[in-house]
Amino acid sequence: MARVCQVTGKKPITGHHVSFSNIKTKRRFLPNLQKKRFFLAEEDKWISLKVSADGIRTINKRGLYAVVKELRAAGTVI
Repeated sequence: MARVCQVTGKKPITGHHVSFSNIKTKRRFLPNLQKKRFFLAEEDKWISLKVSADGIRTINKRGLYAVVKELRAAGTVI
């Protein structure tokens, strides 16, 4: 599975690792992804999401059901 947050869409970005001698080499910045189970009370079932820490905060703020409804409208299978 790709390293992409299902809620926010965050994915790896590229940049440089800069050494003390200022030599730049390519590197990747990975999102802080967690595989997390949430209980969806409206449907009385558990769902698993691959979310970033920012995505977990979004779920806490807006509510799980609102986020899941928006993901389903976008075509994501949950």
